[in-house]
This record gives sequence, C-alpha cells and structure tokens, in this order.
Amino acid sequence: MSRRVVVTGMGAITPIGLSVEEFWAGVKEGKTGFAEISKFDASEYKCKIAAEVKGFEGKNFMDFKAAKRMELFCQYAVAATKEAMEDAGLDMEQEDPYKVGVSVGSGIGSLQAMEREHSKLLEKGPNKVNPLLVPMMICNMAAGNVSIQFGLKGKSINVVTACATGTNCIGEAFRTIQYGDADVMIAGGTESSVTPIGIAGFTALTALTSSDDPARCSIPFDKERSGFVMGEGSAIVVLEELEHAKKRGAKIYAEVVGYGCSSDAYHITSPAEDGAGAAKAMENAVADAGAKPEDITYINAHGTSTHHNDLFETRAIKLAFGDHAKDMKINSTKSMIGHLLGAAGAIEFITCVKELQEGYIHQTVGYQVPDEECDLDYCKEPVTGEFTYALSNSLGFGGHNASILVKKYEG
Repeated sequence: MSRRVVVTGMGAITPIGLSVEEFWAGVKEGKTGFAEISKFDASEYKCKIAAEVKGFEGKNFMDFKAAKRMELFCQYAVAATKEAMEDAGLDMEQEDPYKVGVSVGSGIGSLQAMEREHSKLLEKGPNKVNPLLVPMMICNMAAGNVSIQFGLKGKSINVVTACATGTNCIGEAFRTIQYGDADVMIAGGTESSVTPIGIAGFTALTALTSSDDPARCSIPFDKERSGFVMGEGSAIVVLEELEHAKKRGAKIYAEVVGYGCSSDAYHITSPAEDGAGAAKAMENAVADAGAKPEDITYINAHGTSTHHNDLFETRAIKLAFGDHAKDMKINSTKSMIGHLLGAAGAIEFITCVKELQEGYIHQTVGYQVPDEECDLDYCKEPVTGEFTYALSNSLGFGGHNASILVKKYEG
C-alpha cells in the first residue's frame, strides 16, 4: 500500500505577484504580466514582450550576502521556498532533516552568468572569469541553495525536462514520499531566462510570439496565436505524507493522487502530431489515481499559445478522454503569466490547488477567436462550482510529457 501525499504549503514569485496570495488575486482579476522587455534593450529583437517579475529584491527574502552569491533563478526558488515552508508551518527543529528532501528544477539555469562571464572571457581573457561561474550557472543550484538555506538533508534532486521540469519535479517528489524515501519534499521549479541570448534563441526557433500587443501576445488556443511569451519566476510546494501532516496538525490544501509520464520519441521541439504521447501521460496519471476518465472534468493545459502545442494538445485530450473531452473545462494559466519554462508546471500545480479549494476555474484570458481545429471548452469566462479533480499537463522540448492529478482533500 503506497503512502498518501498531501499539499501543506505553497510559495510563488510570479509576473503578477510576489506571493501565492498576490498571484491568486491577480488570476481571479484576469490580470496579465505582459509588457515590453525592461531587462535589456530589445529594440533590435523581433520579440519585444516578456512577462517579467517586477519589484523583486533578493535581500527582502534572504540574507543579503546569501543573495549576492546566488543567481536570480536561485533567489526566486529560495524566496518561494521560504513562503511555502512558512505557509506549511514546517519547523525543521522538530523534523528529522534526513527525511525532508528537495526536488526543485530549472530548465536552463543562469544564462545571465554565462553571458556576463563569456563577455569577460572575450574582452579580458580566461584569467578574469569568475571562479564561481560554474556553481552560479548550473541548474541544480536551485535545489542546492534551497537545501543549504533551510537545512534540508534528505534526497535532493533536480529533474530537467525543459518545459515539463516543474511537473516532473513535483511528480518525482510525490513518488519519493509514496515510496517512503522522505516524509516531506520541497518541490517545484524556477526560471529566469529573460536575457539577450534567451530571447534571441527562442525567437530564432520561431517559438516566441511576433505580437507587440500585450493584450494579444499570449493567447492559448486562439486562432490568432503566434507563439509563447517568455515568463519568469518560481513556484514551490510542500508535499507531505498524510499521517506526518496530520500528526503535526498541518492544514491540508489538497491531495496528490496521480502522476503519469511518457515520451513522444518524435521530434526535439514539436509534440507528436496525433497527441499520442501527451495522451498516454494523462491516461497514466488517471490510472495511477485509480480514477476513471469521466471523473476528470478539468484540465490545466500546457497551452503555450504556439500553433503546434495547442493543436496537438487538443488532439491529445480527445485521444485520452474520447467524447468526454467535449464536456471538460480546459484553461491555460500561461494566458496571464506567459511560459515560465522550468517553473511553468509548478505554478500551474499551485493554480490547480487554489482552484480546487475555491471551486473556481479561471478563464483563458485573451481567448477571443475560436480555431476550428481547437474545438474544446477553453474557458472564455471563469467557471464556478465544486469539482473533485484537477489534471495539469506539461510538455517539454525533447518530447517529455508529464501529467499530475490533484484531488480535493477529503480526509
């Protein structure tokens, strides 16, 4: 009998708020975080819009010296972890630190450090490169810094699966607790890639939107969609074995009940055209929970606003759920905060938990022009009413598919 796993804490740094409370208030307002790029001069770039985190200062969330030794993606993760652990009321002095682990991923790590030090290398030679370049740049350092800052000595991993990173990190944390390797896992994703090479690279791939209009730039499932908007931030959750949570009197937000993965084995950037890979991940998550396909009435879609993703994900949902797909509510949180890459699945997981708690499914903001081939219910308006399950999808470059199923906690 595998152990039950619940969510007891949440933290977030996002383009529409520097806490879960601020983020969720923004979601309910239909607020968007899109604006012209301010982190560098993007006037020569085809894509000039991003969803940047505003007003964040590392020293407000951690020791000033510690912040200085961390790149932005790590600062975001530590800040979100601080909120999540405080929210969970997790007192490490009362815990066996070897039973509290970390599963925090980043798709890219620090492009900022790479750009900065590469310029130094070219201008001043190899001896001027910062000795801390490597530990500042590599993407496992978010997990490493979270572990160090909070004294977490259990299993510490960094799953890197591009845009599926956040979901895989939470899913692997879920499995870790189920299996008994930890009682508590700090899990999620973090990213900060709004940099010259980040924007130039994704633009060259034709993945980013060509729209300069903040109201029409990230419009998942809309016929006029032209690509995704780069977002940044971090989302972290505290997952806990049910009896452990009950014993310490923790408040329980929701239960994680299913996790499914697959690989398209098809193409490095395009999902499989028939949606078979993503469909299998959804089917696996539902089967893992012992649920039936018709029990699932809501999906938080990967929904990136690229032509291929939204079309092939729609096909995948139809493949996995058959005729029932027409009765399901589907939305995309990326319509408000863009694509947080390695953090996307984690912030969408938090969104699912909040929606289950409040009986509120947010609208896909900006969705106006229906696409004949994307013909499901994408929540043009918010939907209110009780529901039991939320399924969250993440599909990453390389053909990585991950789905996680959250259930309203019923004791």
